[in-house]
Amino acid sequence: MDKLSAMATFVRIVERGSLTAAAEALDTSLPSVVRTLASLERHLGVRLLNRTTRRVSLTAEGERY
Repeated sequence: MDKLSAMATFVRIVERGSLTAAAEALDTSLPSVVRTLASLERHLGVRLLNRTTRRVSLTAEGERY
């Protein structure tokens, strides 16, 4: 995992408010964004975002990160 790229993806998700919007902004696929986020969360050992079908919100750990 490229940690810097993963961090940039995380920031874009938070800025845009959705995984789909982040994928569009990053000019990549939604599955790629999901995999990157999952890899970052696995690497850190914490969940960064609460995901629903309609939106994402930061967890306490995500806010600190």
